[in-house]
Amino acid sequence: MWRESALLVILLFRLHQISATKHYVHACPPSSCGKLTNITHPFRLKGDPDRCGDQRYELTCENNVTILSLYSGKYHVQAINYNNFTIRVVDPGVRQSNCSSIPLYFLSRSNFSASYNFLEIDMDAYQATQERLSEPIYFNHIRMREVLSKPVSEHVVFMNCNHTVSDNGKYVDTAPCVNWHSKGYTYAIAGDLIAEELEVGCNVKLVTPTSWWGLHTPQYSYSEMHKALAYGFEISTFVQIRWIVQWMAPAYGTLPGGLIARSTATGSCQF
Repeated sequence: MWRESALLVILLFRLHQISATKHYVHACPPSSCGKLTNITHPFRLKGDPDRCGDQRYELTCENNVTILSLYSGKYHVQAINYNNFTIRVVDPGVRQSNCSSIPLYFLSRSNFSASYNFLEIDMDAYQATQERLSEPIYFNHIRMREVLSKPVSEHVVFMNCNHTVSDNGKYVDTAPCVNWHSKGYTYAIAGDLIAEELEVGCNVKLVTPTSWWGLHTPQYSYSEMHKALAYGFEISTFVQIRWIVQWMAPAYGTLPGGLIARSTATGSCQF
């Protein structure tokens, strides 16, 4: 009986989402600010009618620039992709034509919370990962898909060292562009910094994300890294219903198709 009740709750939730989205699209014309001319559900501009969009995804228009307030920062919106549920923003400290410009805000994927509670969905409106669904599996006539997550950005880490680093290819010299107005040498690293790669005498000064994936070549210069910063980074607005696999985990353990149901597993029911 509890399974039927759970499925009914999820189905009603999904139908409500679909119905609400269709209602917003027809009831609210798109808003515009600067180069963005199609701001629509789930987004809204400050000042739009209360019925339009989702308050969690409210943007502001300042000096003809669309602004997303994220944690303690105010980021410039570059594009919204309604097909894959992402919004691309750039740190206002980065200017495309000036390689000396650096981000104003310290931001990493760890700032985003993917936590959830029993019978609840993700708490944060924005996520640093994008989710896709696996091929369906069937369990007691229930059609289920595993939620597979991948990052929508990678890190750029700025380091200040008290000596030159010449024997580690991940450390890209930022001279003559970046100077922290302090003694030492400044380097930038693309991707995550693991403990083994932390040079003695070096400290992390800044972490920022980018969704420019051109930094995976064997050799790249800081000018290319700056282009990546000027491109900005994506964050996802897509929130999955996750709790059904977690709820079933204690009773069933391993599900058909090799999906292991654990308390940390994520999943989604599709109808």
